[in-house]
Amino acid sequence: MRVNKLTVATLAVVAGLSLTACQNEEDIAADPKPVTSSAATGGDTDQGQEGTATGTGSDEDGKADDCRTDELEVTASDVTIEGDTVGTVAVEFTNGAGRDCTLTGYAGVDLKTNAGSLSAERTGEKAPSVVLKEGKSVWFAVTYPVNDSGGSGARVTGLVVTPPNETKSVTLAWPGSASVPVTDGSGTPVQVGPIGSAGQGD
Repeated sequence: MRVNKLTVATLAVVAGLSLTACQNEEDIAADPKPVTSSAATGGDTDQGQEGTATGTGSDEDGKADDCRTDELEVTASDVTIEGDTVGTVAVEFTNGAGRDCTLTGYAGVDLKTNAGSLSAERTGEKAPSVVLKEGKSVWFAVTYPVNDSGGSGARVTGLVVTPPNETKSVTLAWPGSASVPVTDGSGTPVQVGPIGSAGQGD
């Protein structure tokens, strides 16, 4: 009798475990964990992304993290309108981060010249926070005085751009006029507008 009781008890435990395993498999099939989706897209599985299938790079407040220099494609083009008294270069940031990210305020801009580095001044316009979707672009404007002095001026050799809240810079070829006038500081300065000041892509 003792052997029979142990056998019945053992069978009952095994049957219970089998039933539990089947139920767990059914639950997983019906309700897969979001961590699997996050890992498949390369997203982090931290508290800020729990429950998101694609991973947005958001922090715990639900805001997209800052865009990093290495995540942005940076280009520049001359958009000066003929007859303007100042030249304008549009700098474009394109998001290649694989997630949405945020750009806030002003980028740092320096013109490299044969007479040294020339830092752009901020225009003082309101500097909004822009959530840049993956693959989308945003622009800002750099304005500079046109060299109509008749002299050679300072030859511009490059454009150095530092995204907002970053310390790593990108050096681009200068697309604007070949030179800027050399002044005593009383002339038109080189200025940079806030993110979005030269239009934004869809």
